Amino acid sequence: MNKDNIQENLVNKGRELIKEKGAEFLTARKLSEASGYSVGTIYNQFGNMDNFVLIQNYLTLDNLYNRLAQLRASGTAYQRLNLYTQEFIDFVLENKNLWFLVHNFHLHNNNRRFSKIYLRRVVQITQLVESAFKALFPDIPLPERILSLQVLWLSLFSLSAFLTTDTLDSFSKINKRSLCELLLNTYLAGMKVLEKL
Repeated sequence: MNKDNIQENLVNKGRELIKEKGAEFLTARKLSEASGYSVGTIYNQFGNMDNFVLIQNYLTLDNLYNRLAQLRASGTAYQRLNLYTQEFIDFVLENKNLWFLVHNFHLHNNNRRFSKIYLRRVVQITQLVESAFKALFPDIPLPERILSLQVLWLSLFSLSAFLTTDTLDSFSKINKRSLCELLLNTYLAGMKVLEKL
């Protein structure tokens, strides 16, 4: 069996483990037990578990991008932004453990720079919604509009962590989907007010 097949088998088995048991279950030892490959083989293939997690996150971000890219760009800019947000929420809720791994990776990155390959995946997701954002706020200068879109994405990304857990369920009856939609629409309304000042 060649190196590519071993890596692919390990990535697939790791993905199964994350989906079934959660990101915290993903260790070299657990992956070894589940895959039948030795811990040494895992480290030979990926160097360390951080690299393995990075590959998992590449796949998750690619899956999110492909899903959003399939949406038909119809309706008003406002409707399109809501549609992208709803699809994002659906994706996170359907892939809670995989998304938690993405979010956790960002949270515990320890000030290391993200690779260009990783950032490119994040940027291509935001670029999908950029045209709708531009259509909704055509008079805002480009640098401000890009910054505003980044703030919106970071806000939704931060809130998405709560979608992966039951943390909010213990003290709030607010529907998780409603939280993200409320954030989006309140933000857009605020942007409209600021645009007129």
